[in-house]
Amino acid sequence: MSLQIGILALQGDVAEHAGILATLDAQITNVRREADLADIDGLIIPGGESTAIARLLIAYELISPIKEKILAGLPVWGTCAGAILLAKEVTNLDRPSLQLMDIRVTRNAFGSQIYSFEKQLQIEGIDGDPLNAIFIRAPIIENVGIGTQVLATLERGAIVAAKQGNMLATSFHPEL
Repeated sequence: MSLQIGILALQGDVAEHAGILATLDAQITNVRREADLADIDGLIIPGGESTAIARLLIAYELISPIKEKILAGLPVWGTCAGAILLAKEVTNLDRPSLQLMDIRVTRNAFGSQIYSFEKQLQIEGIDGDPLNAIFIRAPIIENVGIGTQVLATLERGAIVAAKQGNMLATSFHPEL
C-alpha cells in the first residue's frame, strides 16, 4: 500500500517534489485548500518564497487546518521555505506562519541567489553515502529548543537539518 503524501501547492518546488515522490510510488495530493488535507499520510511544505507562501496560507485560510493536522501527529517536512514556515521564530518574516517547531531560523542566511551552493552532507539517522544538498537562498537554523534534534550541520556548525517529533526541517532542497 502506497502512502498518500500531500504537497502544499501554493508556490515553490511543487513539481520537483511530486517528481521525486512519483519515483517512490507515493500517491500525491496537491494541497491548496482544507479539504485536500483529509486523507493524506504526510505533508511536504516545499521550498519557494517564504513570504509569498505565508501570505497564501493566510489568504486560503490554511494556517489553522494545517496546524491542527500537524499537532494531531501528521508527519510534515519543511524544505527551505518550508522550514521557515514551520519555525516558531523567524527573522525578517513579515507575516505569521505555522510557528510549530521549536527552532529559530534566519532567512537568506547565506546571502542572495548568487551565493547558492551544493554540499555533501551526512544526515544523522540515514546510513550510506552523504546526500548532495543544494542550498538556494537558504535559511540557517540558528537555535533548537529542548526536544528538537539536530540532524545535520555544515563545517562551521550551522544547523541545516533538525527534527522535532513528527516535524522535519531542512535548509536545503532535497528534491533537486
